[in-house]
Amino acid sequence: MSNPNQLIESIKRSDQAKTKTILDAGDYYIGTLVQGQTMRILDLQGNQAADTLFFSQADPAQRYSATNTIRNQQSVYLSTGSTLMSNRNRPMLEIVADTCGRHDTLAGACATESNTVRYSLDKRCMHACRDSWMLAIAEHPEYGISKRDISHNINFFMNVPVTEEGELTFEDGISGAGKYVEFTALMDVVVLISNCPQLNNPCNGYNPTPVELLIWDK
Repeated sequence: MSNPNQLIESIKRSDQAKTKTILDAGDYYIGTLVQGQTMRILDLQGNQAADTLFFSQADPAQRYSATNTIRNQQSVYLSTGSTLMSNRNRPMLEIVADTCGRHDTLAGACATESNTVRYSLDKRCMHACRDSWMLAIAEHPEYGISKRDISHNINFFMNVPVTEEGELTFEDGISGAGKYVEFTALMDVVVLISNCPQLNNPCNGYNPTPVELLIWDK
């Protein structure tokens, strides 16, 4: 069901990036990526997960769709060459470089409810990615994103194998320090990232760490 890992390094130089942002574990990022611009998410220390949502800047009701993306590329994992499709089946972004190999688009984001189900009742109130997204849209109403717009997300760097029975399993991350993924905007998009604070998931190595976000103009 998945494509072979497509480990392709970028030709872009970090010292030529328009902006650089260090995003601590548990923090959020929200910003616009203009058509033609490229963003790199850099896993600084390894095994970190960056839970990411994409919205059309012109109309946030148009947003990333895991269903359309998987159907379009016939693969449950994302890597170089993957086109990220919207819920209106329009191409939003393309992954243009990837030194990790594959990224999850099935498992969703951690939330207080999923912390309770996956782990235990006492984990319910631990900080989660959905909390970060809710805080981001509350503090930045100018993007026009509401709670009902929070839907499918991508877990960059996260390792979620699919078993022969069709179940999802959470395994140690396959990323490492210095690995990255880059995507180019095919329309003007709003990028919303929660740098996952999860302490109970082996995909983070039980130790959430910062990532770096770099943006280049076309």
